[in-house]
Amino acid sequence: MYSRPDGRALDQTRPISFKRGFANAPGRVIASAGDTVVLCAASVADEVPEWRKGTADAPAKGWLTAEYRMLPSSVARRKPRQDRPDGRATEIQRLIGRSLRAVFDPEKLGPRTIYLDCDVLQADGGTRTLAISGAFVALVETLNAIRDQLPDPSAYPLRDSVSAISVGLVQETPILDLCYVEDSSADVDMNVVATGEGKFVEIQGTAERSPFDDERLARFLALAKKGCAEIASLQREALADDWPF
Repeated sequence: MYSRPDGRALDQTRPISFKRGFANAPGRVIASAGDTVVLCAASVADEVPEWRKGTADAPAKGWLTAEYRMLPSSVARRKPRQDRPDGRATEIQRLIGRSLRAVFDPEKLGPRTIYLDCDVLQADGGTRTLAISGAFVALVETLNAIRDQLPDPSAYPLRDSVSAISVGLVQETPILDLCYVEDSSADVDMNVVATGEGKFVEIQGTAERSPFDDERLARFLALAKKGCAEIASLQREALADDWPF
């Protein structure tokens, strides 16, 4: 049987936490999963992209977007600083934005944009999934901070929570929440985003070496739902009285 490098059970997540109160943005969280650490900050601008602006007959809708970067010292060998995202970063920040917009109601935000900045401080696998989970906490903080400014303060712009986690196949063994050592040697690598109700937002799965069947896929998704449910519980615990649902 496969033995994990950090001694975890096959269906066990790394220690995960969401520490609030960092940076100057209204929503700011340091999200940690084992040795992976991501600073997630949410900011508000009283403007929307040109294509989101309304008309006399149709009020402007709000917008939510994300940016993702890995800081130079986030990996063992310095990663060059980039003014613009590379292909990988672009793909990840689009994933973050899609994931949060899946539970977001832009009409209830009004004509303003929320920016989610996710900066990887330390990378040991699962940076994109942790960024999604941390960004949700930062988003809730920001929405709570501006609630009195919403078109209708009683109409909350979020329908549900969202979280994400990785699953994979290592030495023919399905496992949850891969660290870098596991991710780099996995036969299958999958990232799963789910709502608090347990509905899937996005599933990104790749057979790195050999294809997998529907039975194994079902096992991956069951592991992911378990992990996302645990993260949702931690998000709720971190937000405490600020939990909106």
